[in-house]
Amino acid sequence: MEVILEGINLKKSFGGVVAIKNLSFKLKKGEVLGLMGPNGAGKTTAFNLITGVYKPDTGVIKYMNKDITGLPPYLTCRLGIARTHQIPRPFSNLSVFQNVVVAAMYGAGLHKSEAEKKALEVLEIIGLLSKKDIMAGHLQLAELRSLELARALACKPKVLLADEIAAGLTEAEIPHLLRILKTINSMGVSIILVDHVMKFLVDAVNRVIAIASGEVIAEGEPNEVLRDPKVIESYLG
Repeated sequence: MEVILEGINLKKSFGGVVAIKNLSFKLKKGEVLGLMGPNGAGKTTAFNLITGVYKPDTGVIKYMNKDITGLPPYLTCRLGIARTHQIPRPFSNLSVFQNVVVAAMYGAGLHKSEAEKKALEVLEIIGLLSKKDIMAGHLQLAELRSLELARALACKPKVLLADEIAAGLTEAEIPHLLRILKTINSMGVSIILVDHVMKFLVDAVNRVIAIASGEVIAEGEPNEVLRDPKVIESYLG
């Protein structure tokens, strides 16, 4: 299967503290890849390296076989890499619809009329169309998580980086989120998913990479990785 996104020997330090030690990974086209590890393992830092928030000290990031190492976030987004954030960051004083329109205009470079059409399509897919005129600041957490996904999808991504989208949700709210993620994947979007809700992660992904202290310690089928002694030790200490 074709590799759409690849990290090769990535390293990133902050003031002498190593966040990413020697990270290599491959995301295959059409795949949902889980990235798991304890707090401080380097998962969000890895997303920040991919999207250009940070530039790696060493190593290379390739997207569709092109070197995108260190490209700024707006360019990685225009190329087709979108992300969600652990803490939802909507424009609270704009409606749900307006939030998604802005994402389509600035993330995908669409003109306003095209962006409005795209926003309506995305909101229907995500299940937020009935909430389109509500101010984003009035949404509940589950709805904010869905809005994060809607804004990312409005950027017309080929790759989605989903960072702890199930965090804080109830057991009853997670199946809807899982259906959204599977729908996005069925549209041809390859996904890297970071989450501490293990049942959600296992149900969502095809393959898992486990990292600790910024480097890979296990890789493979989800349940197999969860049973790996190195993974168990990294979580339990």
